Amino acid sequence: TFQRQLQQSDCQNVLMKKVFDTHMLFLQINQSAAALKHVFAALRLFVGKFPSAFFQGQADLCGSLCYEILKCCNHRSRSTQTEASALLYFFMRKNFEFNKQKSIVRSHLQLIKAVSQLIADAGIGGSRFQHSLAIINNFANGDKQMKNVNFPAEVKDLTKRIRTVLMATAQMKEHEKDPEMLVDLQYSLANSYASTPELRRTWLESMAKIHARNGDLSEAAMCYIHIAALIAEYLKRKGKINISKTNCISNKS
Repeated sequence: TFQRQLQQSDCQNVLMKKVFDTHMLFLQINQSAAALKHVFAALRLFVGKFPSAFFQGQADLCGSLCYEILKCCNHRSRSTQTEASALLYFFMRKNFEFNKQKSIVRSHLQLIKAVSQLIADAGIGGSRFQHSLAIINNFANGDKQMKNVNFPAEVKDLTKRIRTVLMATAQMKEHEKDPEMLVDLQYSLANSYASTPELRRTWLESMAKIHARNGDLSEAAMCYIHIAALIAEYLKRKGKINISKTNCISNKS
């Protein structure tokens, strides 16, 4: 009935936010497994009808949905885990199709952010969550329509990176009182996101804070130089600034 109003401004409008928030309430309030099954079906329909709301413009709705679905991937009910995994796979596939089968950059970024947040909020990462990641990989491997494109590989890379974040976070907790080991783990995690500047910047900033707290100011400065290089490279690619490459800003610095 309100499809035209919801599609205004590429789905970036107040009414869309209200409808989306209503959908999210069903995930945020405890529901039975039977009720959640219908909620997931409604969300699949919602994402299918209004992909622009999630994959264009601001990333707020995409991030919120990823967070709530991932919570359900850690649900105690196996049927809910499966339904949530299926919805998440559908969401990533819609992202891939929306980007003309080029990438799932937005869902990848928002899912990693959501995982990082959920580690602190809900303590995910156990066998239930690992089971959901395996289900998602199985969906990707068995999707015949996606067989000849790079989507299955992107899904596999995403789940691998999620596991990397989970393992690295667990190791960081073990070495909280060993600053050198803690920074080394964060450096490895930052390097694993060389192709995702926003996430790499997040971990580099965290490293800089640890160095500054320990009085290692030159090391902290080096982290900020790397961050400046990432920003400069991004602006150059976007045509916002015109700079030439120098030896001062390089991956070896």
